[in-house]
Amino acid sequence: MDNIDQTFIEFQAAVQVRRAAEGWLAGFETALAACDPAAIGAMLHPDCQWRDVLAFTWHITPGEGRDGIAARLAQEQPRTAAHGFHLPATRKAPRKVTRLGVNSIEALFEFKTAVGRGAGLLRLSPDAEGRMLAWHFSTSLESLDGHEEKIGDNRPTGSAYSRNFGGDNWADIRRKATAYEDREPTVLVIGAAQAGLSVAARLNQIGVDTLVVEQWPRIGDSWRKRYHSLALHNSIHLNHLPYLHFPPTWPKYIPKDMLGNWFEFYADAMEINCWTDTEFANATWDDGDKRWTVLLKRGDGTERIVHPRHLVFANGVSSYPMTPDIVGLEDFKGDVIHTEGFDSGAAWSGKRALIIGTGSSANDVALDLHSHGVHTTLIQRGSTTVVSINPSARLNEAIWNEFDALDDADLVVAAATHPMILKAYKAVAKRMVELDKDMID
Repeated sequence: MDNIDQTFIEFQAAVQVRRAAEGWLAGFETALAACDPAAIGAMLHPDCQWRDVLAFTWHITPGEGRDGIAARLAQEQPRTAAHGFHLPATRKAPRKVTRLGVNSIEALFEFKTAVGRGAGLLRLSPDAEGRMLAWHFSTSLESLDGHEEKIGDNRPTGSAYSRNFGGDNWADIRRKATAYEDREPTVLVIGAAQAGLSVAARLNQIGVDTLVVEQWPRIGDSWRKRYHSLALHNSIHLNHLPYLHFPPTWPKYIPKDMLGNWFEFYADAMEINCWTDTEFANATWDDGDKRWTVLLKRGDGTERIVHPRHLVFANGVSSYPMTPDIVGLEDFKGDVIHTEGFDSGAAWSGKRALIIGTGSSANDVALDLHSHGVHTTLIQRGSTTVVSINPSARLNEAIWNEFDALDDADLVVAAATHPMILKAYKAVAKRMVELDKDMID
């Protein structure tokens, strides 16, 4: 009987939470439809935070403060025509949580606009009079009408080639698609690693003709060519690519070669048009034709000019090694290399090594050298943040563990405004100091 009572109490609580979220969404939609800043503002706390990703503003637009948010929403609503706000059964159910120290009702919602479908995050808390108001919410455009992703029930049938025995098969079609002999790409993506492949995969599924160029001979070489012992420093569920997640059998921290091979497989499986061993030489914009003229240099010595309408640079961060100008370095008789060119410490076994810097790659290389019997010293110019992998480093990953669906977790993470991120990081840093006290002391 006790278990039944407890279950009923939990059910009643869940119903109340859901009703609160549904009531707010209904009131918000009514205020939006009237384009009434005062009515919209009445749904928000004075210090409310809002982040819009393309849904209302066609930009990534943060908002802070009730009056400013309400005015912007009322201004954009006639064009946006947002409506149909609801709590979908496919999203995580509304629940009570504590975020940034605020006891809240958190809900994921969906809606429609004049051009597509959107989704968002809602966080409610009571004001002094007990009214449930939003202290944080987000709105994101998820799809465009007429350009829905070709997935699930909307997937291609394959009949275009599977039953045409006298015509091209799938391999023929892929070769022709990748050659671009009779057309121009709409989008040119520079870089075929995580970001570039993800962008190309998404664009392909909404019918945008996309070409990816990669300077290395093989997709994934940007990871394979890194130092021998490298593995990812954040866990696997932070690194999935669209549509095709890493296998559940894979390690939590993926080795570099495993990741590089996956990128190569992913590009093939997702039918991404990619030219490897290709250098992006230069580009100029034609304002009359509204397109780019791009010179690409192929590995076989040929050159190709393409005219995409959009360029996407996905060539990585911190891609260019910086070697400090140290007086007397040119007279040093030993080897001088950057970690970008380091492979393994095996060649220096029994020798002495000095590493300048204490970042991620410096510590990885130091451990590799030490493991090969190299007497290793690190030089630290300024303070370095050191945290334990477990438990401290896992604090930043906690939000992904709360959700069964990765898309739900991503929606929550993408909802945060910059002031909220700063506040969250400060709280996490404080907790890390507490957890790592013994190590730090």
